[in-house]
Amino acid sequence: MDYTEMACEACRTGAPPASDSELEKFLQQSPDWQRLVIDDEPRLRRVYRFDNFASALAFTNAVGEIAEAEGHHPALLTEWGRVTVDWWTHKIRDIHLNDLILAARSDALYQAKA
Repeated sequence: MDYTEMACEACRTGAPPASDSELEKFLQQSPDWQRLVIDDEPRLRRVYRFDNFASALAFTNAVGEIAEAEGHHPALLTEWGRVTVDWWTHKIRDIHLNDLILAARSDALYQAKA
């Protein structure tokens, strides 16, 4: 399944989280992502590696642009040589299909910059 081609939909309180099978398929296709729980909220996390801070910052800004365009915002931690991205949906306190889509788009941005 190509998540980068899927459209995000507005997520409302009470929207259903991604199903276990959707999460499993995504994680099989994208093994660099991990599912974890922080403050009782499931999230998707990936750490991207870079050669310097400027490249990491440029990637952070690119992820921020796609997030702002979709109105769906991740947690971003930018450090020298790496960026940690967490996707989850605040309104449902869980992982939504939008998170899978935007995680895949984050990967596409990374591949394009590599």
